[in-house]
Amino acid sequence: MPNLLLSTALLNWDMLVDSSLEKFPDEGPIPSASTKKQKTIPKRPQVNNQIRAARVRLIDEAGKQLEIVNLKEALQMAQERNLDLIQVTEKVEPPVCKIMDYGKYLYWLQKKEKGAKTKGGGDLKGIRLGFNISLHDLETRVHQAEKFLNKGDRVRVEMILRGREKGLPEVAKNKINQFIEILEKLIPIKIERELKRETRGFIMIITKSR
Repeated sequence: MPNLLLSTALLNWDMLVDSSLEKFPDEGPIPSASTKKQKTIPKRPQVNNQIRAARVRLIDEAGKQLEIVNLKEALQMAQERNLDLIQVTEKVEPPVCKIMDYGKYLYWLQKKEKGAKTKGGGDLKGIRLGFNISLHDLETRVHQAEKFLNKGDRVRVEMILRGREKGLPEVAKNKINQFIEILEKLIPIKIERELKRETRGFIMIITKSR
């Protein structure tokens, strides 16, 4: 079970490029970094004394999974190897930390992000659907998504749930599925990330099928 948890955590960590959307409205296109004309700065992982967990699940410099150890012991092991201790997960207890050179790790992250963007074929645009969105507004969002997809961008579709809406997940999923059904009639799409329930609501990522 711990190995499965670790594998899932490391896989999910590759996808931690989503930024906070608190300031965006409940519906409509979500402004992207390119729209704001700002350079996206990848979130840097915590390293060495920045790590706050008392215990960590350790991976050595060869990629071998070690046991759960105290943070002090993990820091000492990294120091003995003249390397850094880097926290590579956020939502796992205890967090997963890896022993390696911090500069090389940042370089690897930048290469991975650049490769993902190239593979994706464009920017990641956002479409937000409101829980009580009308059919007319839903169709408007569909046409916005269609424009993004035709330009080669990927589209992140999300619905934020608030208050009592959190107790009606099936209604939310039906709205999103209705959005997808209408969109599929206009353009062939591919599901890059399946519809998933997260803390604040539902999210999925789609691309144009080639």
